[in-house]
Amino acid sequence: MDDDILEGENEISAPRIGGGLSAAILLMLLEDNDASAILQHLDPAEVKSLGKAMFEASSATETDVEAALEKFVNNNRTLSSLAVGAPTRIHGMMHQALGDVRAGPIWTEIAPKKSSIALEALNWMDIATISKLVATEHPQVAAIVLSALPPETAAQAIAGLDEATQSDLLFRSATLNQVSTEAIEDIEAILAKHGPSTQNAMLKMGGQNDVAKIVNNLSRPLAEKLLKSIRKKDRQLADAIEEEMFVFEDLANLDTKSLSAVLRNVEADRLALAIKGADAALAQKMLGTLSARAAQTITDEIAEMGPVSRADVEEAQKAIIAVARSMAASGEIMLGPQGADYV
Repeated sequence: MDDDILEGENEISAPRIGGGLSAAILLMLLEDNDASAILQHLDPAEVKSLGKAMFEASSATETDVEAALEKFVNNNRTLSSLAVGAPTRIHGMMHQALGDVRAGPIWTEIAPKKSSIALEALNWMDIATISKLVATEHPQVAAIVLSALPPETAAQAIAGLDEATQSDLLFRSATLNQVSTEAIEDIEAILAKHGPSTQNAMLKMGGQNDVAKIVNNLSRPLAEKLLKSIRKKDRQLADAIEEEMFVFEDLANLDTKSLSAVLRNVEADRLALAIKGADAALAQKMLGTLSARAAQTITDEIAEMGPVSRADVEEAQKAIIAVARSMAASGEIMLGPQGADYV
């Protein structure tokens, strides 16, 4: 019995450090040049997070260091040597076997798509600089820049611009699709960056979904104004953007009261079908807003349902979203990530 108690105490006192602190400790154990080489491959958010953790790691104990090393070893036991430097090795083999002329087009088609170095550099710029850039450069170039940014950053970048410029940039961004490398080169010149370019390559950028995410990060009054302005230019485009602004998975962001109000307006058979196709967490939340009796009825119906087509599930889920949008339009509920800020 005493042994059991001791084992329990040892488990409680065992060091428990998170992945971020472990990574920071390991990085600080490396030579400066090696650590710098690793940091060069991280994005701005990762560098910032790791930098903060490194300050914490500077006071790490010997036990913390041992725990970090153990975590590293355990997490990498199943790492295949094939994964290390794979893109570089594959690129080299193809060019050696086929030559630059034949290997180039094939590599462009099969390699995982990455944004241009110039576009990646945007992630390191401050909001004021980006805002000035999109305000002063050619609108089409500015739209490409906007589409290359995270939605939250893009929303902040256009927040200080006049409404007409905001509407024009969102419209241009929403109608982007394939962007030529020549257009990317314009941005490279603006940012004084000279990254590698692949002839005839195209980058998938912009589109309704990206603009919907940007609009979702704007205040509700501004979002409504901009959508109204875009609708004057292209009603179908504005409707498509609005469709993307709130999808079935976003029901998880509603508070219990709002979600319950929405589901009360949905027929039971349609609700069961929609929940059957939802992920476990959202399904549980939806059932949790119902009365115990209603939840059990829906659960039983799902169990007896058997296989259903994806098209039927999507139709049921769209019906619920339609109800939610209708209730939002009438002011009964608030949709979107900024709902808590509305008055």
